[in-house]
Amino acid sequence: MDILSVKTSEVMATNIWFDSEMMHVRLLDGREISIPLEWFPKLREATNEQRMKWRLIGKGVGIHWEELDEDISVAALLK
Repeated sequence: MDILSVKTSEVMATNIWFDSEMMHVRLLDGREISIPLEWFPKLREATNEQRMKWRLIGKGVGIHWEELDEDISVAALLK
């Protein structure tokens, strides 16, 4: 299967972790992507404890932080 033929709607996260500048997301297919925290001001300004209070929504199609009122689509991270 050509990588370009994979629908972004099929992309799901399985784990999320952070370092001082990046959010790292492990995908169901084994890939790991890293995204600058600079792209997400709420996450950038949050404490480490707040960042770690995430949950997957829609079986991994999105990531939600209740305390920060932040939702991120995993497919949007790949665009």
